[in-house]
Amino acid sequence: MAKGVSGRRHAQAVFEIALENNDLDRWQADLETIANVLGNPEMAAILEDPKVEPSKKREMLQNTMPGITPTAMNLAYFLVAKNRLRLLPALLAEFGRLLNAHYGREEAEVVTAVPISDEEKERIAKDLAAIAGKEVVLSLKVDPDIMGGLVARIGDKLIDGSVRTRLKDLRKSLA
Repeated sequence: MAKGVSGRRHAQAVFEIALENNDLDRWQADLETIANVLGNPEMAAILEDPKVEPSKKREMLQNTMPGITPTAMNLAYFLVAKNRLRLLPALLAEFGRLLNAHYGREEAEVVTAVPISDEEKERIAKDLAAIAGKEVVLSLKVDPDIMGGLVARIGDKLIDGSVRTRLKDLRKSLA
């Protein structure tokens, strides 16, 4: 099974458990903790090593993630026992998407040529929220190749206001 599909299925199951227990924000924090700990290459190498006893792996998880809920710890045990650590990025991303959909938020990926100030982030979030008709959660990236302006993706909408694209359009019109 592809890791994206499996990661989505795991995330949906976790989301349903979190929703049932009215514990969505806690689960998001726990999943981020699990992803940070298990995403560490050295830790992952030890946990994926078949020579290491399962009881030792369990002890390592308990020592490195003392603050997470028992149910979240069981998820971590499961991922380690079934050798599914590679699913964590997809699981975390899908859980975040489900959480945003539940709260009526839309995720927007914004690429700029240079880092932007907090004022600019707020203005961009406000403008994109007006376009999307929902509250927008920004995911910012910096890519100097766009030369200036910004490129925003909200769901299936792409807003390309980059200097690079404007120059390409100008080149086409002059040719």
